[in-house]
Amino acid sequence: MNIKKIACIGAGYVGGPTMSVIAQKNPDIIVTVVDLNQARIDAWNDSDLNNLPIYEPGLEAVIEEARGRNLFFSTDVDKAIHEADMIFISVNTPTKTYGKGKGQAADLKFIELCARQIASVAQSDKIIVEKSTLPVRTADALKSILDNTGNGVNFHILSNPEFLAEGTAIPDLQNPDRVLIGGENRDAIEALVGIYEAWVPRERILTTNLWSSELSKLVANAFLAQRVSSINAISELCEVTGANVDEVARAVGTDSRIGPKFLKSSVGFGGSCFQKDILNLVYIARSYNLHAVANYWEQVIILNDHQKSRFAEKIIRDMYNTVNGKRIVFLGWAFKKDTNDTRESAAIYVADHLLNEEANIVVYDPKVTAEQIYRDLDYLGTRSPAENKRLVQVIEDPYEACKDAHAIAVLTEWDEFRTYDWKLIKENMKRPSFVFDGRSVLDSSLMESLNFTYYKIGSNVNKK
Repeated sequence: MNIKKIACIGAGYVGGPTMSVIAQKNPDIIVTVVDLNQARIDAWNDSDLNNLPIYEPGLEAVIEEARGRNLFFSTDVDKAIHEADMIFISVNTPTKTYGKGKGQAADLKFIELCARQIASVAQSDKIIVEKSTLPVRTADALKSILDNTGNGVNFHILSNPEFLAEGTAIPDLQNPDRVLIGGENRDAIEALVGIYEAWVPRERILTTNLWSSELSKLVANAFLAQRVSSINAISELCEVTGANVDEVARAVGTDSRIGPKFLKSSVGFGGSCFQKDILNLVYIARSYNLHAVANYWEQVIILNDHQKSRFAEKIIRDMYNTVNGKRIVFLGWAFKKDTNDTRESAAIYVADHLLNEEANIVVYDPKVTAEQIYRDLDYLGTRSPAENKRLVQVIEDPYEACKDAHAIAVLTEWDEFRTYDWKLIKENMKRPSFVFDGRSVLDSSLMESLNFTYYKIGSNVNKK
């Protein structure tokens, strides 16, 4: 099959960057990314690349090269579907907030809406590519909708899960560990293989059946999250025994069977995928009555929630069991460095815990807007938007934010935090000056020499 035009439904964190790189590497293929959100499409089309809706290092250069040449962003979904030979579905699949499976199962309503729209518009054969993270056997539902509501055209469904890490999405796309393609029709599989072969060596393109591909995405994220929760469980043990979690992680990670990645202790993992995918895995296991399997993976989430709450409790306990009216500065709000994505960020839940104690929280993040921070807190529904505005202040200068602070909590591992003039920050803080390092990014010996009351995850360093 000769692919000349690609459409991608969904211009979010996956669709935008993925299609941009596919367009960059395949200049002869027209790639159109469509979304009903006019503001988002306008941002993708903005002549000022600083206004792109997603911050990813390297993305601007890719957009600059491909946009207007063979990469286009539009709200005309029907036109893109009608013209495309291949359609990527990259819409949101959040955890259900209602009905059966509430709090665990993936909400597939947007996927079904996409399928029905494709079926009603398509007049020629299409290859449909699942790019969203989906529960295993979703392709069955897609195929049923397409075959029963379409115009008699042939639809071939492929699963092509993304394995991007936010903050390194562009290098991940340009030099992937592997590309995974699951399907039943060999010609359709080879058509997608051909697109990736423009820049990915053939031996890194894995082909499987549909169900293995769908499940592999959930399992990959579950394994990565499991490593984070494992080292975080050990961090608490280190704090009470006098061990240092960084030293333990280094010792364990040098074992070639284990490896060093994802053994960095922290206040907890966040992002759009880990929690959602594990909950999805738990729900699928329970639906097949595999309760031991479900309980095993659910524990990864339980430990992650525990890590966030114990960090907040540590702040309260060390500050004489009250944070009421105290100015606590959050350095970082994004769930990790080099992204403006805040979904499931540990900062949100630590803040919520402290706000219940009437703390005054000041937030500085180099890439997250004040509007997003308030939106994250309002979404929890713990208190009114007016209360969140009263208790939370967002300041765009870190030194101004830290002025008169009782405590500083590091919630994102932005590199710039290491470079600050901590002597100056200390001079302008209340005494004693507390620093709670939830990402182990600061130099503990420097903090000690400057007379901070310093706490680092996974260590019993707590000097004045």
